[in-house]
Amino acid sequence: MEKVNQRSKPLKTYGQFCALARSLDIVGERWTLLIVRELLPGPMRYTELKSSLDGIATNLLAERLRTMEANGIVERHLRDGAVAFALTPRGAELREPMEALGRWGAPLLATGRGDDAFEPRWLTLALPALLRGTTSPTPVELGIETDGCTMVVRIDERGPSAFVRSGDMPEALLVASPEIVVGLAAGAIGIEEAVATGGFQGDPRVLHAVFDTAPPRDN
Repeated sequence: MEKVNQRSKPLKTYGQFCALARSLDIVGERWTLLIVRELLPGPMRYTELKSSLDGIATNLLAERLRTMEANGIVERHLRDGAVAFALTPRGAELREPMEALGRWGAPLLATGRGDDAFEPRWLTLALPALLRGTTSPTPVELGIETDGCTMVVRIDERGPSAFVRSGDMPEALLVASPEIVVGLAAGAIGIEEAVATGGFQGDPRVLHAVFDTAPPRDN
């Protein structure tokens, strides 16, 4: 078992000799895991974090980042001459439990977005979580355009991954609302319905490879 030295004792603690309780001592405070969500795709500047985390007070964001840095979850990098925050390897290990929480919470999205804030790149965490177990011996890439953001979902022998890409995109491209994309990945709606509400170009077999449904028959 890996030995981890806790570098900063939290001010608030459950006071329990339990791995879950001690984890929540570190990452259980409001906004902490959402900051991790923002940083999973890559480093971000403070102003970028503040803009993406609609509703967080600037002093609270600064406090959370200091605490996360002290506990070895985030670290500072220089990016284009400015300070950016990035996850440490230890912080990046939070991806797996956060994906599990995302799968658990996916049914809660059935009520729709309403007035809730949304950033399309949050799907880079949600989609691999919902598509867990989908593999392909030959790598397959699908472009997804939603809410003005274009990302790539890749399926290979290791499983699914998703990332925002600028530049060349896969020939197969699905255009759909975030609700449709999540519903498709969660199995709540089918490929035909998803395409009918948005649009698709490219080889339809790519859609079926990504969303793990039976491939279409050749005519």
